[in-house]
Amino acid sequence: MDDAAPGSHDPAALTPTTTRAGFVALIGAPNAGKSTLINQLVGTKVSIVTHKVQTTRALVRGIAMHGPAQIIFVDTPGIFKPKRRLDRAMVDTAWGGSRDADVTALLIDARKGLTEEVEAILDRLAGEKGLKVLILNKTDVANREKLLKLAVAANEKVTFEKTFMVSALTGDGVADILSYFADKVRPGPWLYPEDQVSDAPMRMLAAEITREKLFERLHEEIPYVSTVETELWEERKDGSVRLEQTIYVERDSQKAIVLGKKGQTIKVISQAARTELTEIVERPVHLFLFVKVRENWSDDPERYREMGLEFPR
Repeated sequence: MDDAAPGSHDPAALTPTTTRAGFVALIGAPNAGKSTLINQLVGTKVSIVTHKVQTTRALVRGIAMHGPAQIIFVDTPGIFKPKRRLDRAMVDTAWGGSRDADVTALLIDARKGLTEEVEAILDRLAGEKGLKVLILNKTDVANREKLLKLAVAANEKVTFEKTFMVSALTGDGVADILSYFADKVRPGPWLYPEDQVSDAPMRMLAAEITREKLFERLHEEIPYVSTVETELWEERKDGSVRLEQTIYVERDSQKAIVLGKKGQTIKVISQAARTELTEIVERPVHLFLFVKVRENWSDDPERYREMGLEFPR
């Protein structure tokens, strides 16, 4: 196995006594780069990425293989001071994901440093049990002296076993993280097939892709009060896929914005989502989007279950 490429393995030589598997939770403030990093670690897109904060709502699990180890990275929602019920559900989910993991990795945007949100996370993390590591992100645009000061300041607040400096955008330093976590997960059988990259059903991933395009296109309040559900996933005889999705908003005025003048906005969103979905499923995708008003959906327990969130009482 000395000549094998990094991350490769000979299945015939592996047994449950030589294999390893476990969970690593990525936590941090909104827009720290968790989704970008998890996509780098897994080697493909499993979590949506936009310039807007609070994009990730539920736990997204990306599965990476590294030698005999299977590492399940949990991309958690950004931790911030919640104002609405949906916010509370996202923050509760993030901390729940951390407690359930073998290792908790705190990701900090090195350019922003120890913001008020990061300070609050460090204060709470200090009281949490389990193995913790620090990852300083965006080293490609951060000053090295600032990076070192930030690492010292964070380690004074929390006992981190290891500190990494990476660029999630370029992938610099990502291989070191993979090697480290591969040694930290527990001995035992793999929890997923080795070619599986996420535990999210394709219907859910498809809905997330469309929600990402909605975020990118609309810069008003719309994305935060919208959700997307895949109503139909139909495998067609010609090898293509027919998808029907519904974008739910809370008011008629929001529906008009999503549709756009003469349906132009929804058309652009649909084209962008279809292009990316075609690349992911590697076959033609026929995507049909509908927009419906569902008043106060963010207070509906059923919608939270759809998103994989606990409904906060």
